[in-house]
Amino acid sequence: MTSTHRILPLAFAAMLAAAPAFAGDAASCKAVRFSDVGWTDIQATTGIATDILEAIGYEPEIQVLSVPVTYTSLKNKDIDVFLGNWMPSMAGDVQPYLDDKSVESIAMNLEGAGYGLVVPDYVAEGGVKSLKDIGKFKDKFDGQIYGIEPGNDGNRIVLDMIKDPANGLEGFELVESSEAGMLSQAEKAIRNKDWIVFLGWTPHPVMGEMAITYLDGMGDSGFGAATVHTNVRAGYLDECPNAGKFVSNLKFTLSAENQIMDAILKGADAQAAAMDWLKANPDAIAPWLEGVTTFDGGDAMAAVKAKLAM
Repeated sequence: MTSTHRILPLAFAAMLAAAPAFAGDAASCKAVRFSDVGWTDIQATTGIATDILEAIGYEPEIQVLSVPVTYTSLKNKDIDVFLGNWMPSMAGDVQPYLDDKSVESIAMNLEGAGYGLVVPDYVAEGGVKSLKDIGKFKDKFDGQIYGIEPGNDGNRIVLDMIKDPANGLEGFELVESSEAGMLSQAEKAIRNKDWIVFLGWTPHPVMGEMAITYLDGMGDSGFGAATVHTNVRAGYLDECPNAGKFVSNLKFTLSAENQIMDAILKGADAQAAAMDWLKANPDAIAPWLEGVTTFDGGDAMAAVKAKLAM
């Protein structure tokens, strides 16, 4: 080989070495903005997502917002991702934004969930098995149905049920609280064998251990079997294809969510609880990283493994 032939490949190699690394996403995508509506299951899934995003070089941000503010923020492009679109109960919340194309529903991240009004088993055995049975025992329930935070889709459904004369709930009031406040009231009632009706859902480690019965007769209210979906602001997948691919890949299980939620409800930080779960279940990670790189175009799985080893 002549000296000229040797120089050309060396020069080409030098050019490659000097070239910038391929970027997985634009600089504007480094901050990934999540809404957390304060439900333990969404804290758990958002914790998983943010832990992995940090490991692959992103800077996730979490804002605690109500459901209505979440969708307004997605429309206004103040939030990028919401992992907590429970369906069909939240159809009324999300549909206007899907219709005007300001929000996109990109994946189902959980199936096998449930949502609706529940009573302790001893209350069901006492004659309350469906929605229309509640009003027959108004005095025993003290005229109250317990919900969670104001603005929640489940609360709205219950309020509509109370307003409908066909349900026999005249004179009932919805007690709005936090998830923790509602659970505290339910646990106290169950200890004392008092009658209570409240919002229940699966997955949930505390409710999963309670002897409770989901009530029938919910019609097309949105209560019943449920799936949970990932929503993003319009255009996010095109603007941030690497981060968008990651959030599109996210699929969770009832078992995983229950384990992380249990740690959160016992006082752990959501991201710390999620990290502990990831370290104990590393095989779950690969499908989420399929087709995903680090922010700067590197090996995503290697970066996550390095983070888990710390």
